[in-house]
Amino acid sequence: MSSCTEGRPIEILLVEDNPGDVRLTREAFKEAKMRNNLHAVGDGVEAMEFLRREGEYASASRPDLILLDLNLPRKDGREVLAEVKADPELRRIPVVILTTSKAEEDIAKTYDLHANCYITKPVDFDRFIEVVKQIEGFWLTVVKLPSC
Repeated sequence: MSSCTEGRPIEILLVEDNPGDVRLTREAFKEAKMRNNLHAVGDGVEAMEFLRREGEYASASRPDLILLDLNLPRKDGREVLAEVKADPELRRIPVVILTTSKAEEDIAKTYDLHANCYITKPVDFDRFIEVVKQIEGFWLTVVKLPSC
């Protein structure tokens, strides 16, 4: 964990249009041992507004980690990823692709767009919770994040 996150909750932005997956992710992070604030938005347009602190998100915290679904309404996850990684203010935020797609083309494309990792969502409830806990454990405990 970077020095800018020590002593404060970890800020996580979940970009997910499925309310059930949002609920499961919230439950998994609640069980985590680290303090975190999980913010959820339902599409790619909202994600970019949140990240750029526009409109209703003017006072949003900068995320330490983005969990990004690929198949989103209005602006899909690939477009969001491309915009994040092209923006000098946002590109250092780790982006974890968390999606149902197992397509090799999606995996290759997201790594070409500089995703930090690609995880296929398990359909089993218990396995989904375990995967979210592993994301939290790795990205927020093991990995050294860039300074603010």
